[in-house]
Amino acid sequence: ASFLLLCFRTSLVTPLILGLLLQPPLTQLSIITQPNIVLLMADDLGIGDVGCYGNDTIRTPNIDRLAKEGVKLTQHLAAAPLCTPSRAAFLTGRYPLRSGMDAINNYRVIFWNGGSGGLPPNETTFAKILQQQGYSTGLIGKWHQGVNCESRNDHCHHPLNHGFDYFYGMPFTLISDCQPTETPEMDRVFRRKLWVYTQMIGLVTLTAALGRLTGLISVRWKTLTCLAGFSLLFFISWFSSYGFVRYWNCIMMRNHEVTEQPMVTDRTTSLILRESISFIERNKHKPFLLFLSFLHSHTPLLTTEKFLGRSSHGLYGDNVEEMDWMVGQVLDAIDKEGLKNTTLVYFASDHGGWLERQEGKRQLGGWNGIYRGGKAMGGWEGGIRVPGIFRWPGVLPAGTVIDEPTSLMDIYPTVVHLAGGVLPQDRVVDGRDLTPLLRGTVEHSEHEFLFHYCGIHLHAVRWHQKDSGAIWKAHYVTPVFRPLGAGACYDRGFCPCFGEGVTHHDPPLLFDLSRDPSEAKPLSADTEPLFDTVIRKIGRAIEEHRSTLTPVPEQLSLYNVVWKPWLQPCCGTFPFCWCDKEGDN
Repeated sequence: ASFLLLCFRTSLVTPLILGLLLQPPLTQLSIITQPNIVLLMADDLGIGDVGCYGNDTIRTPNIDRLAKEGVKLTQHLAAAPLCTPSRAAFLTGRYPLRSGMDAINNYRVIFWNGGSGGLPPNETTFAKILQQQGYSTGLIGKWHQGVNCESRNDHCHHPLNHGFDYFYGMPFTLISDCQPTETPEMDRVFRRKLWVYTQMIGLVTLTAALGRLTGLISVRWKTLTCLAGFSLLFFISWFSSYGFVRYWNCIMMRNHEVTEQPMVTDRTTSLILRESISFIERNKHKPFLLFLSFLHSHTPLLTTEKFLGRSSHGLYGDNVEEMDWMVGQVLDAIDKEGLKNTTLVYFASDHGGWLERQEGKRQLGGWNGIYRGGKAMGGWEGGIRVPGIFRWPGVLPAGTVIDEPTSLMDIYPTVVHLAGGVLPQDRVVDGRDLTPLLRGTVEHSEHEFLFHYCGIHLHAVRWHQKDSGAIWKAHYVTPVFRPLGAGACYDRGFCPCFGEGVTHHDPPLLFDLSRDPSEAKPLSADTEPLFDTVIRKIGRAIEEHRSTLTPVPEQLSLYNVVWKPWLQPCCGTFPFCWCDKEGDN
C-alpha cells in the first residue's frame, strides 16, 4: 500500500516539477515586480545613424547589442520634432500642448536658464510616481525643461521638483556657444539684426554729435544726451544676455548647486559617464530609475580626443561612436553589479536628425535614413521617427522586431505599470502601456490615431487601420523647402510651423506608410479608392481629439522665454557668476 501511495505522489509531483522547470522565461515579469529602469536618450540622433537601423558606416556595436538582446521598434515616434516639447511629452506621457510646452510663436524651446517658462509644477512625471513607489530616481545629463519661475532659487521647474532625487548635468541644452572656438548658434539671425540696429543707432548718434560740433546740424545737447543714453541702454539691454550666453546657459549643476559656470567642455563627457555609473553603484540594493539624457549628438558635438577621426562621417560620426561607447560602459556597469536580468534598459532619441546644421561643407547634423524631413518638422517622418529599443533579459524576447506605431509618450505608462504605480486619474494621458506588445502577448499597438504637431499647429495625423494593416498619414501643413527641390529649409536653418514658410493642403496630402514609408508618392481620390473614407475618418478623429484639449498657461510665450536677470542661476554674486567646483581649485 505504501508503495502504491508513493507512486501516486510521485505521479503528481513529477508533472508539477516539470511544469515549473519548463515555464517560459516571460513569466518572470510576475516575479520581478519592480525592475531597475535605465532610460538612455540621445539628443538630435537620426534613426539612420544607428547600425541596427541600417547604417553600415557609423559603428554602434553597443546599441546594436541592445537590439539583438531585446526588442527593436521600427515605428517609434516622438511627440514633437524639437527638444523641449518632445522631452516634456516623454516625461508626462502627454502631448506637449496639454502642459503648455508647445509654442505659439517661433520660440519653440526653452531659450534661457534665466527664463520663467518650463515644465509646470502641477505636471506629474513618471519619475515622481516611481519616487512614490520607493525608487531612487536620478537624472544625469540634459534637462531643458526650465529652472525657475519667480525667483533665482525657487527651482519650480527643476528636476528635483519633478520627482528626481538626484540631478547632475545641464539644466539647459548643449549649444555651439558653449565651445569658445565654435561659431555662435543661439538666435544667430536675431543677434545679427541687433548688431545692425545698434550700429545704426550709434551711427545716427555720432552723426548728430559731429553735426552739432561743426554747426551743420541744429540739435540741442539735451537731445544728443538722450540719444546717446538710448543707444547705450539699447546695447546693454541685449548684450547683457546675448553677449554672455556661455556664462548664462552653458552651466553644470549638481542638484540645486551650480558646479561649473561656464562649463568646462573638455571633461563634460567623462563627468556625465562617471556620475551615471556612480548612481548605479550607489543604488544597486534597491529599485532605481536612471534617466541618462546624453548631450551627444547635439552641436557642438563634444568629442574626446580618443574618438576624433575614428569614423568615416567626420565629427558627427565620431560623436555618435563615442556615445555608443558610453552606452557600453553603462551596460558593463549594470552587468558588473549583477543587475542585468533585473534591469529594463531603453534607448531612444528625442527627435530626428538636424539636416540643416552645417558649417561650410561640414555636416554637423544627423541622417534620418529613408525618411523624409528632419528636426523641427512636425509632420514628416524624418523629424519624428526615432530609434526605440528595449532590453530586459528573460522577460522580453530577444531579437524581436515590432513594426507597430509607438510613441515616446508610451514610456510613461509602461514604467509606471512596471513599478506598480497608478496613472493620474485627473488628466488625459496619451501614452499607452507597451508591456503586452513588447512581451508578445498582443499583436497590435493600442494607438489607433497619433497627432503630429509643430508647435501648437497640427501638421499631420496618423491612422493605424489595424484590420487591413494600412498606416494612413494625412498632412494638412508641410514646410516649404528651400532651395526648391531640397529636402529641408536650408535658407532658414529650421523649418517653421506657420506663416509664409509653410503650405496648407486641402484636401490633405495622404500617404500609406505601410507601402510608402518615405512619403514619396501622395495618394489622391483618383489613385486611392478609400481616399475620401480615410480623410473623413481622420477628420472625425481630429474633432474628438480637440474636444479633449483644455486651455493652459503658455510656457513658451514670449514673456516666458526672454532672459530675466533675477532668475539666472548663479554660483557667485550676480552678475559676477563664475565657478569651477569640479576642478582642482
